[in-house]
Amino acid sequence: MKSLQALDSWPVDNVAGSVIVDGAVTTHGDVDEVFEIMSVTKLVTAYAFLLAVEEGVFELDTPLGPEGATVRHLLGHSSGLAFGSPVVQRPVEDRRIYSSAGFDVLADAVAEEAGMPFAEYLKEAVLDPLGMDSTELHGSAGHAMRSTVADLTRFAQELVEPTLLSQQTLDEAFTVQYPDLIGTVPGYGMQKPCPWGLGFEIKGTKDPHWTGPGMPETTIGHFGYSGTFLWVVPGSGRACVVLTDRFFEDWAKPLWSDFNDALWAEIQA
Repeated sequence: MKSLQALDSWPVDNVAGSVIVDGAVTTHGDVDEVFEIMSVTKLVTAYAFLLAVEEGVFELDTPLGPEGATVRHLLGHSSGLAFGSPVVQRPVEDRRIYSSAGFDVLADAVAEEAGMPFAEYLKEAVLDPLGMDSTELHGSAGHAMRSTVADLTRFAQELVEPTLLSQQTLDEAFTVQYPDLIGTVPGYGMQKPCPWGLGFEIKGTKDPHWTGPGMPETTIGHFGYSGTFLWVVPGSGRACVVLTDRFFEDWAKPLWSDFNDALWAEIQA
């Protein structure tokens, strides 16, 4: 695939990627190399939280976190919690504050109700069933996961055609929660509005955006500060995973946008 070859020109020491098109997978680089994926972690842990909802551990509208907040608010970054600590910065539903701490609140709640560490719950609920044998949560549920392109491709396939979650739950996860909220996407500034689903960023009309201006507004996914990203266009059968070993900085913005636009154009041809 021509677009994947462009990864070789990126200013990184190591890079690997995959593209899914209607069930067929094309890869580039060492798909078994383990990378720190940082905030891409949130996609995998959010999936476990949604499984916990289906299993009755809690409900989306169960109160959790700051006063007035729920599981839904925490997943949708609208609880008012700060980025890195469970400190209230804003009232609930006042602003889309991207909060890694909110995911730790969710993880603690699952651990308490399930009677096991969240990392163990995640492994039993998501990683093992999907064959993600090289993936490990080694800290925060918001940003401390190691994984490979091979494993995250299996996860992306699950997002394209779910086997662990009901399609209804996944559709809700891909639906904008509290659509009028504005907020900041790290590295990309204030977005008005700043759409987010249940743990999944939604592109919407964000500009600039890491997926590129030519991609559908329905595109969901996440990027990580370690130079990683995963996206899926719901209903299209198309997804992409790219992992690198260079922190997200100015080098990434034009390359990611151009790469994703070129790839999307190629796989729509």
